[in-house]
Amino acid sequence: MSAPSAAATLPFTGEFDLELTLTCGQVFHWRREGDAWLGAIGGAPCRVEQHGRELTVRGIAPGKAAHYFALDHPLDEIYASFPRDPAMAAALDACRGLRIVRQPWWECIATFITSAQKSVIHIAQISHMLRERYGARIECDFGTLHAYPEPAVIAALDERDLRACALGYRARHLLATARAVASGTFDLAEVAKLDDAAAHAALLRLAGVGPKVAHCALLFGFGRLTSFPIDVWIERILRTLYFAGKRRVTAKRLREFGAGYFGPFGGYAQQYLFHHARTTWPRGGRPALRPRRASRSAAPGAKAA
Repeated sequence: MSAPSAAATLPFTGEFDLELTLTCGQVFHWRREGDAWLGAIGGAPCRVEQHGRELTVRGIAPGKAAHYFALDHPLDEIYASFPRDPAMAAALDACRGLRIVRQPWWECIATFITSAQKSVIHIAQISHMLRERYGARIECDFGTLHAYPEPAVIAALDERDLRACALGYRARHLLATARAVASGTFDLAEVAKLDDAAAHAALLRLAGVGPKVAHCALLFGFGRLTSFPIDVWIERILRTLYFAGKRRVTAKRLREFGAGYFGPFGGYAQQYLFHHARTTWPRGGRPALRPRRASRSAAPGAKAA
């Protein structure tokens, strides 16, 4: 066991809800222990607690923790940019303080490759299994944690090894992408230098990365807060609350609407809508809430549904 780590206090301005941030479906490996949350940030262990407007962190440099938890994101400005419709207002009221964390690039891409057609619970199970079997072991005074396995580690595996971690057909996609990154054929640092559209197009070259996973990687890994991933939940939200009664609304139309209507921080709007619906809507049913037809002059070219 390593020597005890000193605790550091991170004050922050604006709103922050640690539990919402870690349980909203953007990151999948944090575990609660009493009032604290335990997880690895890259290769560093982290034990974090929230006390009002302060975070107490152990095991990781305070600056790295502040960066990861996005304590610099201007939530007041972000909230002011949201469209003013009942659906968005309900999501904001339920999710205030939720922040989009900055995940390591590779970990984020790999995790969302494994997320296809999986629930949040199943994605977390896969993440923990991969970490415990193939990730670097991190010993600290508050326990044993595991980092997400590096691309080279996964690249050296066989597909059957990954299938044994409940990945199913996703195993071949994760393996191919790990090998592309580990070999240098695909350079994540170069993707980080590209504008949003070019970075999205580049990520689509990776096995198992479609438009949704590429947007998730940009939003939760590369910090592109305009990215608006559309998964089955968001498609259902848009069709039910913003295109109610409209037929033949194409996937392209939904993408265009999401990219314009929700403004410059569309990724935040998306995550708030996603978490609110996932935790309040009856599965297979419809919410009671119906927004009025909304218009937002702040989003160029956006029109009411």
